[in-house]
Amino acid sequence: MDPIMIDFPNEFTTDRLFIRLPLPGDGKAVLEALNASMNELKPWMKWAQEEHSEYEAERGIREAHVKFLQRDNLRLHVFLKECGTFIASASLHGLDWDVRKFEIGYWIDSRYSGQGYMIEAVEGICSFAFGQLQARRLEIRCDTLNTRSMLIPQRLGFELEGILRNEDLSADGSQWRDTCIFAKIR
Repeated sequence: MDPIMIDFPNEFTTDRLFIRLPLPGDGKAVLEALNASMNELKPWMKWAQEEHSEYEAERGIREAHVKFLQRDNLRLHVFLKECGTFIASASLHGLDWDVRKFEIGYWIDSRYSGQGYMIEAVEGICSFAFGQLQARRLEIRCDTLNTRSMLIPQRLGFELEGILRNEDLSADGSQWRDTCIFAKIR
């Protein structure tokens, strides 16, 4: 089946969070969260090496919206359910619709880290992927030095399947890095 014809909800909730596809107009809130978190994101994210303009942020949101509708990449925006504040972005990417295998990526506005929101969001995304998307396999990949990111799959019962040595360059391109692959299967 052509993935664009697969129907599933564009939003869902957890106890404290509202999670949905990116929508035009989200750029300003996402940019504010990025700017507040650049120091924490810079060591791990290649896209966080340079500051972004509001135009670039909004353009990226609109591209993500289209990719979501095309089922090419399922970026998700995470909001506090109580007040509607944007706090994080996550995605299901590296989509293999035939196998029903997806990789989860995520980042959080550092002003909201340490409160269990990202674990709750990823747990909700896992439920969404296994339930709505009929996933057979979910992966989380992270740098072996990114211990905070590694805690999420560990706490959610993902299994460390291996470490790819010298698999990538650091976000700033200055060093070789190793990558952990965590997986959960249905």
